[in-house]
Amino acid sequence: MPRSTKPELHRRISDPRAELRALHNIGAALSAAFDLNTTLHKITETTTEVMELDSCSIYLWDKKRNLLVLKASTGLSPAAINVGTLQRGEGITGAAVESGKAEAVRDAPNDPRFKYVPGTGEESFKSLAAVPLISRGNVIGAMNVQTRRFRDWTTSEIDLLELIGELAAAALERAELLDGLQRQVNELATLAQISKTITEPIFLDEMLAVICEMAAQIMGAQGTTLLLFDEENDALGLRATHGLEREHAEVLPIDVSTSLTGRAIQSGAPVVVRDLQEEPSYKNRALAKREGLHSFLSVPVSVRGKVIGAFNCYLNRIHEFTPKEIELFSTLANQTALALENANLAMSSMLVREMHHRIKNNLQTVAMLLRMQLRDASKLDAGVVLTQTINRIMGIAAVHEALSQDGFRVIGVRELIQQTAFMAHQTMAHPDKAIEIHVRGADIRLPSQPATTLTLAVNELVQNALEHGFERMDRGVVNVVLSETATSCKITVQDTGGGLPDGFKISDSLGLRIVEGLIEDLRGEFKIANRRGKRGTMATLKIPKMKTGSSPSR
Repeated sequence: MPRSTKPELHRRISDPRAELRALHNIGAALSAAFDLNTTLHKITETTTEVMELDSCSIYLWDKKRNLLVLKASTGLSPAAINVGTLQRGEGITGAAVESGKAEAVRDAPNDPRFKYVPGTGEESFKSLAAVPLISRGNVIGAMNVQTRRFRDWTTSEIDLLELIGELAAAALERAELLDGLQRQVNELATLAQISKTITEPIFLDEMLAVICEMAAQIMGAQGTTLLLFDEENDALGLRATHGLEREHAEVLPIDVSTSLTGRAIQSGAPVVVRDLQEEPSYKNRALAKREGLHSFLSVPVSVRGKVIGAFNCYLNRIHEFTPKEIELFSTLANQTALALENANLAMSSMLVREMHHRIKNNLQTVAMLLRMQLRDASKLDAGVVLTQTINRIMGIAAVHEALSQDGFRVIGVRELIQQTAFMAHQTMAHPDKAIEIHVRGADIRLPSQPATTLTLAVNELVQNALEHGFERMDRGVVNVVLSETATSCKITVQDTGGGLPDGFKISDSLGLRIVEGLIEDLRGEFKIANRRGKRGTMATLKIPKMKTGSSPSR
């Protein structure tokens, strides 16, 4: 080791009493600190003072990112704290971590191992020494010291630096443990409060607002928002918020395919943005600047494995979210999902009553159809009647099956029609005839009762086409096409059969009278006629669009 160019410092450090005083000062400073940030500050500040340095910095090992992250410094730019990073083995500091031994260089910038960390302002420093921070055999980080003048590091200085490093490593581990325990206490207290909240007999919207407020507190956030899918409109909608201007929280529409929130929903993983005001993909940067919002975290909200929305966190400062913070916020999102699930369970008795009402109505519908057929019993074939009735009951069963699987008040009609058409084809199409049935178009979503009625109506039309449309034909096609506008839903059933006879009236056919009655209950329109310029018939059903829970029946 080269001889020091500062013999007075060499003598001072070589004096055992001076070294003991330095270690005593370090120990006193560390014993006065308990939390991690204070401990980091005390280490760098006291080391700089007792060793007469221009800078002392501490890098801690981030296991999740596999990086050394700058956590404290007396001489580097404050803007680099929690931002500046080094790979293991990168730079002189990383080399000390890799080797587990001290590294000291007089002319650091010209050393081939030197790595300038952007944003730290290290350009003005010349000499650098680094020691690994080792606790119980594990490297937890590194401490480096720097001077603006060239310095030949003495053996005594390096020994002292290593002793400080040993004290610092133990103190940091203790501080991290205490910080972790305190965070866990705070987190558990908040989670316990949230758990209590979701079991209290309050309205769901009030409960979600309380959860948003608690989440903002535990995350140290400016605001939080909860967005859930609106099944009726097939779009994301704001359900609860805290701490944000209403104008910001209600910016619509939220494009799931391009928005930050949509990215979390589609990927099923958290999305982190360091600064919303500088994020090109964020559409509300003007509002973010007005509210002073910077860092952003969005996590998906899932119920029984199905993503139903997202929970968003907005900070009024630039912050690097740690894996633990992301995990905590994800836990809060899970608690929110639990609140929603509990609210759904609280409604179970009402849903059972509603399901009972639906089943009763549907059985009454089947009974009504059978009574209509009973009037023409002398003209009907018993086998045909039973087959038609079975198909109707199976159509109703398909509706209830869809309700039990989706768990929502609205269901897609296209799949129901597909199932009932398949059953009708299996039971009514002549085995020697090649009749095809195709269902395509929009997946119209309706409340259960009109969905049942509409499915039954289409089932009657398909059965009618199979029974009467292809009597003199060996092959043919039945096409069912669904479409919708902002105000109405439309279904056409077209066949390539023989068409309607001259002078045909709806009243001539029991099946078509049934369809007419069903569509009247939905306040809709039913028309049937021969196709223009083509063989076969085309039946058209058109009903007004309705919202969840509405009943068009007279």
